[in-house]
Amino acid sequence: MWSVHLYNKAAALFFLVVVLIIPLVFGTITPSDKKSKDKDSAQTTFKKGPLTENVFERGLVTINPTPLDIIYESRAFCSKASERTVTLPVLGYVTPWNSHGYDVAKTFANKFTMISPVWLQINRKPTGEYYVTGTKDIDLGWIRDVRKRGKRSGVKIIPRVLFDGWSGEDYYKLFTSKVEIKELTKTVVAILEVYEFDGVTLELWSQLGGQARSALHTLVKAFGVGMKKAGLTFVLVIPPPLTNQGGPGMIELEDIQAVYSYVDYFSIMTYDYSRPDRPGANSPIKWIQKCIEALSVDELDREKFLIGLNFYGYQYTSTGGQPIIGHEYLTALGKAKKLEWSEDAEEHFFEVKDKGGRRTIFYPTLMSIHRRIKLAEKLGCGLAIWELGQGLDYFYDLL
Repeated sequence: MWSVHLYNKAAALFFLVVVLIIPLVFGTITPSDKKSKDKDSAQTTFKKGPLTENVFERGLVTINPTPLDIIYESRAFCSKASERTVTLPVLGYVTPWNSHGYDVAKTFANKFTMISPVWLQINRKPTGEYYVTGTKDIDLGWIRDVRKRGKRSGVKIIPRVLFDGWSGEDYYKLFTSKVEIKELTKTVVAILEVYEFDGVTLELWSQLGGQARSALHTLVKAFGVGMKKAGLTFVLVIPPPLTNQGGPGMIELEDIQAVYSYVDYFSIMTYDYSRPDRPGANSPIKWIQKCIEALSVDELDREKFLIGLNFYGYQYTSTGGQPIIGHEYLTALGKAKKLEWSEDAEEHFFEVKDKGGRRTIFYPTLMSIHRRIKLAEKLGCGLAIWELGQGLDYFYDLL
């Protein structure tokens, strides 16, 4: 039981949070970012697949790929799509606004141990009751297909639940009431059981901008207990512990230690290192390693860590930057003479000049992804891919 003194102290904290809290996005690509349909230029030609050889056997995992090779080979994945190359836990996110991700999840179901469709939001009524929205996006036929095709890996369907549109007062009411914490947990567990999901991916930490960590510990612990009692998998989405300047982020080792035993996996957002006012690599590999090491004292603790792996990129101009996804990347790549390799970041980039001016584009390649998979194996972590609809089909030969 919280004492009156602690309650008043919590109230003061949350009134401050109401004033200071800054809305944050998931840090990737949302429906408003997508400005065009997923279609390719009529002039673009692609090798047809599936093929009997994978990208390693075809000699495509290289520091020196040519633009034409990437364009031509990008859709030709190996026919052995049901065979895993890695033994790591792999989580893949799927969103309604990139419909190709649904097809990818079915085709490569055995490559994943978990798939998280971005469907659900948890909401609070002024009376302290909780309800889930987004159920209209749930596709039961697709779920059946993924499970059927993913029998070998035992793939779990664990939808993401987002705290969307919450006010500071909503958070204050939740965090200062054990009754409401139980009500929220019961509501989420109930919806998971109704639709026969295997667990949940909970995104909350970033929304609070690093505030109210003690209260977050209490919520995550209670939620974890409820999920364990129901026999469900609990993945917690967390921001990186280090900024792109090496300073502390919105989560620290002490936070992980406080909730570690209550969470099955931590999906760590180790991407979006750069930004429009500081253009550069999406996710430098040395920074990823530092982030993982900052959150663990014992290497064995890392078995619950999922390194965030971006399957999208960013393009930068003199006026700013914006995300770029697969089909947009291939179109831009058709105008490029060559790709450059950043030895420090271990990422490829290139420059193009068109009607919009000069653009510098960072986007994952087979080699950059391969290097990050090897890092995950070295550190004893898994992978969390944001998101399956944004990458190139032959990426999945690497998993």
